[in-house]
Amino acid sequence: MNNIDKSLHRYQSGMSLVELMVAMLIGLFLTAGVFTMFSMSSSNVTTTSQFNQLQENGRIALAIMERDISQLGFMGDITGTDFIVGNNTQVLSAAVPNDCVGDGVNNATLPQNEPSHFRRLWGYEQGASGSVPFSCLTDVVDGTDVLQIKRLIGPPTTTPTNASRHYVATTANEAIFFTGNQSTPTLENGRFWEYQHHIYYIRNDGDIPVLRRRVLSVTNGMKNEEQLVEGIENMRILYGFDNDGDSTPDRYVPASEVTTLMWDNELFQRLVAVKVFLLVRTIQADRTYTNETQYELGDKTILAPKDNFRRKVMSTTIMLENPVLIRS
Repeated sequence: MNNIDKSLHRYQSGMSLVELMVAMLIGLFLTAGVFTMFSMSSSNVTTTSQFNQLQENGRIALAIMERDISQLGFMGDITGTDFIVGNNTQVLSAAVPNDCVGDGVNNATLPQNEPSHFRRLWGYEQGASGSVPFSCLTDVVDGTDVLQIKRLIGPPTTTPTNASRHYVATTANEAIFFTGNQSTPTLENGRFWEYQHHIYYIRNDGDIPVLRRRVLSVTNGMKNEEQLVEGIENMRILYGFDNDGDSTPDRYVPASEVTTLMWDNELFQRLVAVKVFLLVRTIQADRTYTNETQYELGDKTILAPKDNFRRKVMSTTIMLENPVLIRS
C-alpha cells in the first residue's frame, strides 16, 4: 500500500468513543431544551384557554341575569300599582302545578287574595341561618344565593294563544291573569303581555357547578329547569336601597338584612339597584396549577380552595329602572 492509500484509510476512520459521548450529551441538552419549550408552550396555551373560558362564561351569565333583573317591576300598563285580587286584579289561571312559593304572605307565582303586597323580588342564601329556602329546589349549593324575579315580558302581543304560556291583560287600572289555553279575556283598551316567573340558583352537575333557572309554564308549572352556564361556582346578590329619595342607592345589603318592608318597597327605603357577583370556575382541572387565591364576592370572602381549578370573580351593578320611574 502506497502512502496515498494509507492517508485515505486514516481519514476514513470512525469517531472515537469520547467524541461520540460528547455528541450524545449535546443531543440530550438540545432534546431537553425542545421538550422544555414544548411544555412551556403547552402550559401557556392551557392557561390562556382557561382564562378565556372564565371570561366568556362569566360574561354570558351576567348578560342573561342583567337583562332579566333590569326589567324588574315591569308590569305593563299597570306598572307601579299593586295587584289586589278582587279589586283591580282578576286571576283566571288555575293553580300553578309544582309552584315555587317563596317566603312572605303573598309570594307564590300568581297574586293571592291576601292583605299583603304581591312580592315581585325575593332572595336568600342557601343554608344560611334564618333563611327559608324554596321547597321546590333540591341540591342547591350551600353558601350560594337564590334569586326570584316576576315580571312581564315585552313587547305586548296581539295573539296571547300559546297554550304553554301565562299572560296578563293590563290597563292603567286593571290586570287579568290568564293562560294561553283559556279564552282571551275582554278588557277595554287592554294590552296583552307574557308573564314569567324566574328563579336563579346554582346546582352541581357531577363535579361541575352550573347556573340554572326555573321558568314558568302552564302544564309543568315551575318544574321547568334551564341549564344556563357551566362553571358558575358561587353567586352573591347585594340589594341597593335608596334612603333619601334621590333614586340612587345609599347602601347595599345581603338578603339576610332585607326586611319585609324593604322587600315590599315600603316606607322610605326603596330598592333601586342590585349588585351581582359571580365566582366563575374552569370546567377542567390543571394539575400543574394550585389555586392559593382568596376571593371577595362583595361582602363575602371565599377562602383559597387549594385545588387545581382556576377562578375569576365577575360582577355588575344593575340599576332598576322601573322602581325608579315608579317613585318619580
